[in-house]
Amino acid sequence: MGSLNCSKIKRLKIQNRKRNKIMLNSNKSDRRSLQLRPLGNTGEMVTLAGFGALEIGRNWGIGDKSSTLRPPSHIAESVLNYVLDVGITLIDTASAYHESERRIGIAISHRRNEFFIASKCGEHNDYPNTYYDFSYDAVKKSIDRSLELMKIDTIDLMQIHFGPDAQKTIDEGQVIRAMLDAQKDNKIRFLGASAWGDIAGQCIDMNIFDVMQLEYSLLNRSDENLIKKCTNKNIGVLVRGGLARGMLTPKYHTFNQYIDEQHKLKIEGLLKIVDYDAEKLLALALHFLARNQGVSSILIGAKRIEHIDMCLDLLDADMDDDLVEEASSITAKN
Repeated sequence: MGSLNCSKIKRLKIQNRKRNKIMLNSNKSDRRSLQLRPLGNTGEMVTLAGFGALEIGRNWGIGDKSSTLRPPSHIAESVLNYVLDVGITLIDTASAYHESERRIGIAISHRRNEFFIASKCGEHNDYPNTYYDFSYDAVKKSIDRSLELMKIDTIDLMQIHFGPDAQKTIDEGQVIRAMLDAQKDNKIRFLGASAWGDIAGQCIDMNIFDVMQLEYSLLNRSDENLIKKCTNKNIGVLVRGGLARGMLTPKYHTFNQYIDEQHKLKIEGLLKIVDYDAEKLLALALHFLARNQGVSSILIGAKRIEHIDMCLDLLDADMDDDLVEEASSITAKN
């Protein structure tokens, strides 16, 4: 195939529709994006749309340097406050997200009763880099540091941020022991793991973790069976990578050189059924995730308020069930 249909890319119908801004005091329960879902057996309810705080703290993404830079601190603080103002209740961060935890502490620690905070340990901040250390002492110190940076007394969910040798991390067990001890000390409430494949399956079977964070999208359904397994065990599921790292957004054509042939075929198939409407492609990706009742919250990564608004609006809009089924059929093919 070589590349996506470039002639049609040039004619993308990115609609400049007028969005009806949601007033901050409006009835949030009317919005599909803000409907509450149970987070497994934790007893907590979280909004379908969660906020992924990677991009507000760490340079990230594909493209020119300016497009991958984290925003200035005052912009990040505005985004974080807007997240709460609009009604999102779950925020996901990590020690490895560089300035993310610190910015959360500065911007919204005074609004602690408005959000469920999830963080991660094992991959550590060493700006501009990160490093992995899953030893007991390193993890305990990391949890204390996260509490200090975010200016909070307790982290609702602490997740293992698995690295290259994930099996060794599980076998040695030091990170789990450190997390369990932190839980006994009331520094964290629930245990989770950000994992994939067999490693995620092992975590689910350990009956220790309350929540799993899995990468899942129309273009990556390899762990779909694990979501079903979590549902059967009443384990909460946070979805990362729901927009396939940008490949299911209006920016998808900028990823052409990074996309393999199989994914190009699937994206082309999806574009055909939405009449090459790039915004509808994004809506389709979100509605596919929302229709999976095993998903507790979809993490939306953003460093601009406009992107948050777009995703929420598209989740709130109606989507034809047959279209979602057709999309699911296209991407289910090997």
